[in-house]
This record gives sequence, structure tokens and C-alpha cells, in this order.
Amino acid sequence: MNQIVIPGTPASQRSELHLLTHVLYGLHTLSWFSAGAFSVIAMIVNAVKRPDLPDDFYRSHFRWQARSFWFTVLWLALTSPLWAFFVFPGWVAWSLIGLWYLYRYIKGWWRFAENRPMPMPRN
Repeated sequence: MNQIVIPGTPASQRSELHLLTHVLYGLHTLSWFSAGAFSVIAMIVNAVKRPDLPDDFYRSHFRWQARSFWFTVLWLALTSPLWAFFVFPGWVAWSLIGLWYLYRYIKGWWRFAENRPMPMPRN
């Protein structure tokens, strides 16, 4: 049975945040087809919305997305000299990084769909 969600209520805001998180995972996953532009858009939304997240569940997923993005940028930058000297090693390195990137977002999206948080550091 579907519940009626009244706009402006905490349930409505949580529903909108739930949809937004799915959209962000989708943008990151489809980033392969936009040469990374979708991920940049998703990261801007991620940064803007992060202070307003209601609980650790959403914080864990937004953190997972941000860390996946920034580690990918780091590894792409570190392996970019391979392209200047050797095309094949550069292609292999970037393909592996791309697969790791895709794995991270599919794993996060899957856990989000199951209402499971992502690992967070312990204080």
C-alpha cells in the first residue's frame, strides 16, 4: 500500500533525497558516455547537498561517491604520463581505472537500493 507524502514534510524531503541519490549514482555510472561530465555535475550537487543530509546513511553514500570520484581523478592523473610514452600501457591503465570506477558506483548503488549504508571511518 502506498503512503501519501505531503510536500514540505520530513517524509517528503527524505523521498526527494532518496530519488536524488539514485540520480547521482546514475550520473556517475553513465559518466563513461559523457567523458566524465556527468560525474562533475553529480559532484557539484553532492557538494551542495552534503551539509543538509539527515543521517549517516545518506552521508555514507555521498562520501562513497565523492571518494570514488576523487580517487579516480588521482589515479587518472598519476597514470596520464603513460599515454605520452606508451599508448598501450596508458590504455590498459585507464581501462582498469574505469572498470574500478564502474565497480565502485554499481556497488554503492546496489547497497543504496538495499537500504544498506557504505562503510564509514570509525571515530
